[in-house]
Amino acid sequence: MSASFSRASGPAGLRITDLRVLNLKGLPFRASIIRLDTNQGLSGYGEVRDGASASYALMLKSRLLDRNPCHIEAVFRSIRQFGGHARQGGGVSAVEMALCDLAGKAYGVPAFMLAGGLCRERVLLYADTESSSNPAVMGQRLKERMAQGYHFLKMDLGISMFRDAGGVQPDHLSYPPGMLDSTDVMHPFTGIRIAPKGLEAMRDYVAAVRSTIGFDVPLAVDHFGHIGVESCIQLGQVLEPFALAWLEDLIPWQFTEHWCRITRSLRIPTCTGEDIYLKDGFKDLIQRRAVSIVHPDLATSGGIRETKKIGDLAEEGGIAMALHSAGSPVSFLASVHCAAATTNFLALENHAVDIPDWEDLLEGIEKPLVIDGYAQVPQGPGLGFTHLNQEVVHDHLDDLQPRHFDMATDDWNSERAHDRLWS
Repeated sequence: MSASFSRASGPAGLRITDLRVLNLKGLPFRASIIRLDTNQGLSGYGEVRDGASASYALMLKSRLLDRNPCHIEAVFRSIRQFGGHARQGGGVSAVEMALCDLAGKAYGVPAFMLAGGLCRERVLLYADTESSSNPAVMGQRLKERMAQGYHFLKMDLGISMFRDAGGVQPDHLSYPPGMLDSTDVMHPFTGIRIAPKGLEAMRDYVAAVRSTIGFDVPLAVDHFGHIGVESCIQLGQVLEPFALAWLEDLIPWQFTEHWCRITRSLRIPTCTGEDIYLKDGFKDLIQRRAVSIVHPDLATSGGIRETKKIGDLAEEGGIAMALHSAGSPVSFLASVHCAAATTNFLALENHAVDIPDWEDLLEGIEKPLVIDGYAQVPQGPGLGFTHLNQEVVHDHLDDLQPRHFDMATDDWNSERAHDRLWS
């Protein structure tokens, strides 16, 4: 459903005049949506990565005012130095989405045109699903996803399944004191190992799930816990009979050599990347063929066009690209546009299947956004919607960090800094 926009002087005269922030919760997590306003009445929307601070976007405001949002590459290059990996990339990525939304509206074209044009008219989704330690319950939940029309599934499978009110089940894990609850210690440094009895239990769990859902549907697996490289390899090897779509984030993405070792030891695809910022962050993994699938989150990796470049780089290395997404429908639509323009795209996450008013946040776009397990690629200008539904906004306002579009952000207008990176 396309919409018409009035333009006072056209794209050449378009200038950014303001940046506003809206903090929401429960879509499915905390999210900060930004709005870039202009001198011609056009507004563009983007989204900071789920769980990140809106300040990552607000700090960029002084670098954006009076810039032409249609000059996407020039503006992006001037602000990308202020982003970082994981949630620290959220501000730059949100601004890039909003720039693509504005430029698309100014020129009257969908955002995917700014990323190179259409490769597909609908985007395959994979559905994340609430976990259960009971494989019969988990299998049934996945069957319900299939009944909802999803053709690609994902579940969690981690060492947390060995814990109950009485502590850790005997003979399932080996771990140093204090390490099992230390989520700030990176995986290779915890000393946690899965014992043979634990490996058998995890194998039996997946076998039971597969017996329920069958082998016709791809099934990816995530959230293993902070286990070391050797346990990752052992676990992957016992799970090889179940034709899993990928093993996700077995260890932190930074350890390229460890990823090479894991990937070359297994006959299951490996996957990582949701916390990597910019194309440069992916180069080592791709050039070393360290993983089978790269998995950026567009709200961290740099937005639509930068993530398309990541996909292109992966394609040159014979590697597919899936997309992580756990945000509101604003960042979801940005991901849809990127996926629609990327040749080696595999599947996009939908983490909001069970939120009834999720897509109702957006107005001025054809709905439903998801049909039979696919996202429909919007054909309207920019991201494809016109504005936000105020009733849904009201229902999801973040009471812990109250901020909405009516609140001025003038304190961020004139921050002074010497931004040049060379002398």
